[in-house]
Amino acid sequence: MIHLATAPKSNKVTAALGAAQGDVKDRPAGEVPMHLRSASYFGAKKLGHGIGYEYPHDDPRGWVPQEHRPPEVAGRVYYRPSDHGFEREIAERMRAREEEG
Repeated sequence: MIHLATAPKSNKVTAALGAAQGDVKDRPAGEVPMHLRSASYFGAKKLGHGIGYEYPHDDPRGWVPQEHRPPEVAGRVYYRPSDHGFEREIAERMRAREEEG
């Protein structure tokens, strides 16, 4: 309890959720990218489902620089971490991944 009470506060997640919900409401949704579509049924691969999917758990970094959103919202940034507390580390991780990807 003391840790939570004294931890740096941020509303960045709330702001990110609001921005994402606004896009869902105001922008065309787009289709699920082909590499994310289920390839578990007969004929799915022939339709291109699942092809090109990169499994982040198999990558030594634990993540892959692969887009998981439709083109209509690809590149949109919702969460912008602050420089307070643990968010500083998250911001550094996000910057490193952006440079890598």
